[in-house]
Amino acid sequence: MVPDINPPGGRTIGLLKYLYRTSDIEAHVDPHIVAAYDPFIADPGRDPSATLSELASDLNHWVDALKNRAPAKHVWHCSVRTADTDRVLGDEEWATVARRIVNATGIAPEGDEQACRWIAVRHAPDHIHLVATLVRADRTQPRRHKDATRAQAECRKIEKEFGLRQLKKGDGTAAKRPTSAERRKAERLGQEATSRELLREHVHRALAGAVDETEFFDRLGAEGVRIKKRIAPSGDLLGYSVAIVGDRNAEQEPIWYSGSKLAPDLSLPKIRERFSTGGDTPEPPALMERFGESAPGRARRFAAEAVDTALTALASPDDEAVATHLVGVGEVLDALAQTTLGRPHKELQDAARTFERAVRSHIRGEQTQMYALRRAARQIVHSGHALGRGADGAATALVLDLLILTVIAAGRWHAAHHHAQQAEAARRTAIHLRAAYRAAAADPLADMCAYGEKLTARTQQHHADTISSALPELADRVQAEAGWPALAAVLDQAQRAGHDTTALLRKVSAQRELYSADSVSEVLVWRLYRLDLVPAKTLTAAPANQRTAAQGLHTVPPATLASTHGARSRQR
Repeated sequence: MVPDINPPGGRTIGLLKYLYRTSDIEAHVDPHIVAAYDPFIADPGRDPSATLSELASDLNHWVDALKNRAPAKHVWHCSVRTADTDRVLGDEEWATVARRIVNATGIAPEGDEQACRWIAVRHAPDHIHLVATLVRADRTQPRRHKDATRAQAECRKIEKEFGLRQLKKGDGTAAKRPTSAERRKAERLGQEATSRELLREHVHRALAGAVDETEFFDRLGAEGVRIKKRIAPSGDLLGYSVAIVGDRNAEQEPIWYSGSKLAPDLSLPKIRERFSTGGDTPEPPALMERFGESAPGRARRFAAEAVDTALTALASPDDEAVATHLVGVGEVLDALAQTTLGRPHKELQDAARTFERAVRSHIRGEQTQMYALRRAARQIVHSGHALGRGADGAATALVLDLLILTVIAAGRWHAAHHHAQQAEAARRTAIHLRAAYRAAAADPLADMCAYGEKLTARTQQHHADTISSALPELADRVQAEAGWPALAAVLDQAQRAGHDTTALLRKVSAQRELYSADSVSEVLVWRLYRLDLVPAKTLTAAPANQRTAAQGLHTVPPATLASTHGARSRQR
């Protein structure tokens, strides 16, 4: 159950007209009052002789009594909505909810005869709207300090008592929720989200790996966002605001949102803290020469190393270091979401958007601890777009494989610290990342499987014997998995390059336990892939003496491969 309190308004009649309107709003059905300060108040939804003007006048009674001393913004508005999976509440139940909310928020404390005038209107099965005027009978204004927080707390109690879906308790670090008016406007404009949500996403994308304010604002402008800077008389930049092109108020002026209004960590001072952690250090030439793959592929390999370091940090007792690394992981996700093409793109966008909630808590650390992650994000952004095929696809799958483990670890860390909303955000992020991984890994794994299937029976048996020698407890399981031909292909390439494959398998198996992996063979494929044993392009193409036979051959079609494997190399 979600309460949504809007900023106070100035027109009671205008809000009532919206609540009772049914002609052009499909969701508005049978608007009527379910509870009110006066149980006998005339309801325009039930009494044909009652009018909206009379109802507005009734609610405004104490406001009008103050005349020119009345507050200009005197209309309090709160919607309360149940979850999609909840049962439909009856009018009496909604009346109970309404009375408890106005009591908890200080609008109409129980037993207070001087309380504000209010009503609760139901015009849809899943929610009500509470409307109150902010002048009490004693001509004072109600004490509604932290009314949103108190409404949330009351809804958590109601959910439990009514048997509804129990949402996570907040901790005050969440970004401000869009108001009902913002959501309605987004629907009218045909936007996929509200302007506030779209702008928050634009700012996060521009921030990912940005080295200074100049680059940040340049990239933000390239996103098509309007920018207004607040400059001090000295010429120093004090703050910034952003607006969506075409989003205007009644006076046809742009609707601006400051960074701090988008999210607590997007104010200019908070953003500046990050700029000292991701210097514009060029990619080492040796790294570029060795990999033999595209710039996006190299950037993703570098990101995999940075994410792996973050994954290790998440197991440390240093909470401040963990919190800082999570911010850096968020930037890597933002960078991947805007540069990865093909099937993983949509899931990566959703993952980045969801994980944004998991990076904020009351625990803060030194921003310099996420230097490698910010540098990785910068390299991803500046290396260009990556395709989902060949070495690029394999490099994307590699970093996603590690990101899933990292996000799962983040969820466990948040849960241990009782950060309920952040833990839930991490859980949902992992779902999106698994889907993105399946999309990214399907083609590279299918190519590797095609390579492995074309190996001679004698060669395949040789690699099976290697598995039995290096990992005797897991050998039978590995060889029974659909990903075994891909692992055989990687082992074959490593051996051709002169490596001791038994020693390599023992080395990578010691990195983390394997028993809980969905697919041990895939885990081993990506761990070996990270070692750069051979040029990346050879892992997703047949060897020269077999290319004619294997070219274009996928013994297991990519889509089938993804579903058969579970295409997840994750430990839980």
